[in-house]
Amino acid sequence: MSTRITLSAAALAVMLTQASSAAMVTFTNSTLWSGFSTGRGATTATETFNAYSGTYASGLSGGAGGVQWQATASGGLVAGSGFLAAQVSDQVLTFSMSPSVQGVAGNFFATDGTLNVVPAVISVTLNDGSSYIGYSASAADFVGFYSTGAAISSISISVARNGAPGTHFATADNLYFATVGSVPAPGAVALICAAGLVGNRRRR
Repeated sequence: MSTRITLSAAALAVMLTQASSAAMVTFTNSTLWSGFSTGRGATTATETFNAYSGTYASGLSGGAGGVQWQATASGGLVAGSGFLAAQVSDQVLTFSMSPSVQGVAGNFFATDGTLNVVPAVISVTLNDGSSYIGYSASAADFVGFYSTGAAISSISISVARNGAPGTHFATADNLYFATVGSVPAPGAVALICAAGLVGNRRRR
């Protein structure tokens, strides 16, 4: 086993330990996010945005792995080369998910008016207020979250531009979802238990 693999495994073990008390775990490594998610019994799916091209004035909807997503930004969206971006600079790009998910991640960064990647400080925020702020200079830059508590219903990306107005657009290349099997509602569990008791009595 190489040193790199050993270190990654150790980091994952540490995060798994911390997750027992944490409500939200944040990642900047896609392999660790995926390993953590599947390690907790989640199924992962990816939206690549490769099927979309052009402008979308009223937002855009799609689906992956049973999760329906809706992307919105004030002023509309633009898609191309597998990227999905806010069409107006300095606007927030938001993805809403239905049903809500336990984990969400993506390659988040800034582009210019022709979808070329430009360096910028990005902010990624979830519906519960959990957030990540960091420097991005590549379409491969990754940010991911996994909730050990309440499910996640939306994620928003914004950009703090480094230059003149009109030069930085919040952009995503790939959106990843982690979902777990649905848990029966308490009433359903009670009915299942009652049915089991009745069945046992009849067999006796």
